[in-house]
Amino acid sequence: MFKNTKSSYGIVAIALHWLMAAMVIGLFGLGLYMVELTYYDSWYKGSLDLHKSVGITLVALLIFRFAWRALGTQPEPLSNSSPVLNKVAHTAHLLLYVLLCIIVISGYLISTADGRSIEVFTLFSIPAIDFSVANQADIAGKIHYYVACSLIGLVVLHALGALKHHFIDKDKTLIRMIKPQKDDL
Repeated sequence: MFKNTKSSYGIVAIALHWLMAAMVIGLFGLGLYMVELTYYDSWYKGSLDLHKSVGITLVALLIFRFAWRALGTQPEPLSNSSPVLNKVAHTAHLLLYVLLCIIVISGYLISTADGRSIEVFTLFSIPAIDFSVANQADIAGKIHYYVACSLIGLVVLHALGALKHHFIDKDKTLIRMIKPQKDDL
């Protein structure tokens, strides 16, 4: 099943979810590692280049995910789920997207504060906009860090919620995001 149905996520949505989750966690770990490096460390430039390139790839996947979501069907909540918890889950998902967008924008502002473009895996460049403010890299850096920490906190809550659904509620919430399901809510 390629596309979503009213009762299940399709393989595209599932793959996007897990690929983006791995990228977010990997980028967070790499970000924490690279800020501890000094200019003279052997992997200083390499870690920055990798972080930026994977970040731009994440942006492309995020845009594709927004389009896929907007143009496709979204599975309905499970029949045994609470309307209040559904609202909380929906709000949490929106917040995940908002935080991702803020991280992307702040990362771009950090990387282009000196007017240089962003090299993406040495394949192409994302140009800097002709705009900057005083201390742009520092301000955007603080925003990037704190929003990234907030995102990871929300990701942990999201994962704990999925585990609760699976092990305590014993419903198909987590299973629906692992493999496509037959049409039964």
